Amino acid sequence: MTVSLRPATADDQAGVGALHHRSRAAAYADQLDDPGSFAARGPEMFVEWWVERWKWEQETHRMIVAEDAGELIGFSYIGPSETAGAAELYAIHLDPDRIGTGVGRLLMIRALEELADCGAGRAVLWVLEGNKVARRFYERGGWTPDGATRVAPINDQPLPQVRYCHPL
Repeated sequence: MTVSLRPATADDQAGVGALHHRSRAAAYADQLDDPGSFAARGPEMFVEWWVERWKWEQETHRMIVAEDAGELIGFSYIGPSETAGAAELYAIHLDPDRIGTGVGRLLMIRALEELADCGAGRAVLWVLEGNKVARRFYERGGWTPDGATRVAPINDQPLPQVRYCHPL
């Protein structure tokens, strides 16, 4: 496996949307009362969402894509945060078959470098409270819970989230 990281372009957004759908369905299925709700929100919905989001945020946010032999296998997304004095890591998503291969770690390292360029003193991210795999991943990367919590919907189901922070 030869992984390369690069800034995303508008042409990547359809692949990002499809990958995001696969990643969420795999990572969040055990968190939802109705795991089948991902079928109702197919990949085309995520494609449309990312294509539109990219149009509005490409000047203020940064997306890095991971590729293996030209195949999109992951991405990270960062930008300004509503948390004072912080920049935010909004997402690291991998193709479910690539979890545990080190690609997520490469994306996290790159995201932290990019976050440091945002001029904030720290980075924050939100993770589902019950997503033990993601929480362990971030904790191994030096992120720590800072005590903030919220409830936000995933497929219309309100789920508790925990905020993590990382010094920059």
